[in-house]
Amino acid sequence: MKAPAFSICVYCGSRNGDEPRFAEMARQVGTWIGAHGGQLVYGGGRNGLMGIVAQATLAAGGQVVGIIPTALVEKEWAHHGLTELHVVDTMHERKRMMAEKADAFLALPGGIGTFEELFEVWTWRQLGYHDKPIGILNCHGYYDSLMTFIDQVVSHDFMGKWQTELVTTATEPLALLQSLVEQSGMSLPARTELI
Repeated sequence: MKAPAFSICVYCGSRNGDEPRFAEMARQVGTWIGAHGGQLVYGGGRNGLMGIVAQATLAAGGQVVGIIPTALVEKEWAHHGLTELHVVDTMHERKRMMAEKADAFLALPGGIGTFEELFEVWTWRQLGYHDKPIGILNCHGYYDSLMTFIDQVVSHDFMGKWQTELVTTATEPLALLQSLVEQSGMSLPARTELI
């Protein structure tokens, strides 16, 4: 199997949410990763946005690595049609493996699990445990309130502006994905530059 051009870890919901455009954004993200010879690393489920981004990546010719704890295999209906599916013992092991296999991280809409994963890799980056780029895809204003809250945290001097600059936030998926790949030091295959 050919090595992927890059590897992006996507955090997102195991539900679709109430806005059909969330699913469309997840589809666009997966399609872009696959069409550009990339690899998706994600939580291994086949439900919700997780399943949509995985299926879109596979359909576009990309590789998909899912990592899921044993306790969630039935709850999240593990996706058994992936390039690789790793079943691990704990959430800590899942997140460690996801981080190790990624060149960059991207958060789509999701719930508390998505937030926890996003904030963990953000914290790790500020502490110097990694220097991989992190993106937030603010689909149709989903993360507006979070960004406002982060500004409030900075204004109360619990965070510095430099910490907010460790994350790239955008509303359009394709430019954000390209930026994350470029920031990671990886390159897109020449044949897919126009996709």
